Amino acid sequence: MEFILITLILIFVMTYRNSSGEGIYKFVKDQATVAYDKYAPYSYKVMREKIKDLGLEYTPRQYAIQVAIFSAIAGAVGYLYFYNIIVAIIYIVLAVSTIPYLTYLRCKRQYSEFIFEQIQVYTTNTIMEFATTQSFVKSLEGVVESGVLEEPVLSDVKTMIALSYEKGDVTDSINYMNSKYPYYMVKNMHQLFLQVTKEGAKNTEETFDNMLSDIDILVEGVYRDRSDRKQFHGQFLMFGISLYSLIMLIQLILGVEGYIELLDDIMMKILVHGVVAINSYFLLKGEKYYNENVGAE
Repeated sequence: MEFILITLILIFVMTYRNSSGEGIYKFVKDQATVAYDKYAPYSYKVMREKIKDLGLEYTPRQYAIQVAIFSAIAGAVGYLYFYNIIVAIIYIVLAVSTIPYLTYLRCKRQYSEFIFEQIQVYTTNTIMEFATTQSFVKSLEGVVESGVLEEPVLSDVKTMIALSYEKGDVTDSINYMNSKYPYYMVKNMHQLFLQVTKEGAKNTEETFDNMLSDIDILVEGVYRDRSDRKQFHGQFLMFGISLYSLIMLIQLILGVEGYIELLDDIMMKILVHGVVAINSYFLLKGEKYYNENVGAE
């Protein structure tokens, strides 16, 4: 075991010394960035760039704390379950290796929340602009010129304007936006504008005011759901982590020595590994649920 540890340390030191004197964090970060750029989906790269622009990306200190917490919990679980330092190290490596996946989930949630807020701004401001312009395209232009939209929604609204002038009709631009952002509030607003444009409906002020009220109610419900999810998430993590401590109950009943004797049986080891794997899968599924579909309707 000592030989393996020394070999691993030696490999790391040699690699680090060949990295032009960079700091450890910068070296690891750069290597991870290369891997991300090579294998990460394009959509994820776009999302992460936006999250960085919004200042929501974790700082190096926050990532270091996350690695330390994961390592401590995984190391404790690996050792107290198997009383084997090698197994503990393997568990630490596996736990830390999930951080990029968790980063992806968190990034996806934050990006979804940002897009939802932008869609809220788009719909409410377009309706308010229409009260003045009485033209859907002119309303879109007013929203763009107001500077309230950010990328990528801003570019999509500009595309809507270009399509409307190119086709001489708003149908294609509405279909384009509905396909990019299939939100309930977007489809309803567009359907109403399409009806007004095609049929020349008059006295639409009350109808649009009602739609603004519906959007406000919908947004309030989404934010309430977001708050409830956050509260549930904290309770879920506490419960999930506490499940790892159940093995201590068995050791309390059998005694540590009796438990270690049981581990001599290969089937017992497989069973214990299975317990850890199932609990870990349970936690990852919970994280996936918490971070996905947030901000959607």
